[in-house]
Amino acid sequence: MDASASEQAHAERTCASCGRRMPSSAAADAKYCSAACRGHGLDDTDRALEQRIDELLAARARTSSICPSEVARSIAPDDWRPLMEPARRAARRMVARGEVEITQGGSVVDPSTAKGPIRIRRPR
Repeated sequence: MDASASEQAHAERTCASCGRRMPSSAAADAKYCSAACRGHGLDDTDRALEQRIDELLAARARTSSICPSEVARSIAPDDWRPLMEPARRAARRMVARGEVEITQGGSVVDPSTAKGPIRIRRPR
């Protein structure tokens, strides 16, 4: 692999926990972007959120999208708010694997920098 290909591969790496792009200062073999992500890692709730995103999207038209709050509410209807950021993290990890896209106003956005309300859809 030449130097530019190596740099591009490094630039496209994402954190195994939060799904954001790895900082340029991260070691080439680093899995996590921060100590907080390293401490959190991935747990059963994270895997359940990814599975629920898949299930909710599978139950809709290919052109439909879902909100992270729908995912959170489907797992914990009475206490869903604490699952909002974990649902967004799950979506970012799925973006990194090419399984979904994150949109705002109908346009695909960079999941590492998106702020505010997002929607999740299958790639088009």
